[in-house]
Amino acid sequence: MSLASIAAKRRTQMVKREYLVLIAAFVWTAAGANILRLGIMAAISVAWEWWMALSMVGVFALFMAMFYRIYKKHVKRIYGYDGTRKHCFLKFFDLKAYILMAVMMTGGILLRSFHIIPERCVAMFYTGLGTALTIAGVLFLIRFVIDAARRREGAKKTE
Repeated sequence: MSLASIAAKRRTQMVKREYLVLIAAFVWTAAGANILRLGIMAAISVAWEWWMALSMVGVFALFMAMFYRIYKKHVKRIYGYDGTRKHCFLKFFDLKAYILMAVMMTGGILLRSFHIIPERCVAMFYTGLGTALTIAGVLFLIRFVIDAARRREGAKKTE
């Protein structure tokens, strides 16, 4: 592989900082939708009780508060990058977020694979978590759309 082909490949992995917000939107929404799907599949297979619904709302509130703080932190970090150059498409997360994601995914997969937690707990936990994560992904998307509209308006004013 020549140096030119390596450099060309690297350039295709580079995006403007604004698109990192869009990538985050897709990743967070896809992950949230998948977790929500698992929660709904579990919810269909169990008999719901009042405490499960209350627990689901509690899980949602807890994770929504956490994800909202993370969303704000990531947006601030992304827009702190140099806007005149392109960045690696993986920079929508920082190292801490990648570690957190890996730990959460591994833990969730292991807990479900070994049936360590009852299906009713999977139903209420994953439904609340998946909903919060999906909404956080939508927040990234809304931010991208609003910022794109602002950039477009700014470009029209300078013409």
